[in-house]
Amino acid sequence: MKVLVTGAAGYIGSHAVRSLRQRGHAPFALDNLSRGHRQAVPADIPFVEADVRNTETLASLLRTERFDCVMHFAAFAYVGESVEAPLKYFDNNVGGTLSLLKALAGSEVRRLVFSSTCATYGDRAEVPIVEGAVQQPINPYGASKLFCERMILDLQRSLPDLGVALLRYFNVAGCAEDGTLGEDHDPETHLVPVMLRTALGLHPKLLVFGDDYPTPDGTCIRDYLHVEDLVEAHGVVMEALERGDRRVYNLGVDRGYSVREMLTAASDVVGFGIPFEVAARRPGDPAVLYADASKIEREVGWSARHTELREVIESAWRWFRGPPQG
Repeated sequence: MKVLVTGAAGYIGSHAVRSLRQRGHAPFALDNLSRGHRQAVPADIPFVEADVRNTETLASLLRTERFDCVMHFAAFAYVGESVEAPLKYFDNNVGGTLSLLKALAGSEVRRLVFSSTCATYGDRAEVPIVEGAVQQPINPYGASKLFCERMILDLQRSLPDLGVALLRYFNVAGCAEDGTLGEDHDPETHLVPVMLRTALGLHPKLLVFGDDYPTPDGTCIRDYLHVEDLVEAHGVVMEALERGDRRVYNLGVDRGYSVREMLTAASDVVGFGIPFEVAARRPGDPAVLYADASKIEREVGWSARHTELREVIESAWRWFRGPPQG
């Protein structure tokens, strides 16, 4: 299939481009490079530098390139930043998705795979979280993604031959196993890269945001899914998606790890204790989030291959030791 990948120069989007090519598809990359890296997309992959909020550019691209599917990753994704700047998140995430849907509605494309998030569930769902859990996001990032989900489903009601998949990620971690593609954010807020950058001396210490949550060791619990497993799931779902389908899946490993457990595992990987300090909770952080990902396994046969925490962290460690400054 010929696939338009929005946000293709970002962490997940760039891994998706690589995975699609490996699966025999023809990815076409689009990114405004506000947070992505042009060098993360191979030079021989068609690339357009554009913002998804530019509906005219998208509409023209969808008309001329005759894509079979759109994979929509383009979004801001920092929970803390969304609390501080909610309108920025609604403008970019909701506005960008609205623009894409306008262009999509006027095109012949009839498959859409959307990058959603477990943050749409909030912190009231019972764990492990199933797809039918009530969605009550507690931060603007989760709210923006939930609104996008609702727009997509509403559009499908008016375009009944549109096949859509909403993929709700839990925490994504790790880097390409061969060490040639990884994670590079500025600022970096994700736990695994911050731990490893601290181990490299690029940060003086890791800040553990809260140790008074209602969890066994007081720190937040999350479900960590290897990025290569995540993007493989996108390909599997896209290949199964038929016109008129409505598929909603959690993507995770069916168990959670606390921040302290992550610190212990990362210290084992790097060979020494990673310095840390407990800080105040961050607004918008739920105590526990981990997936029940059995539905996607039942329906399309996907399950995570990287189920050991150590191998996820080791793949990231290979990457962060290689590029300049990690």
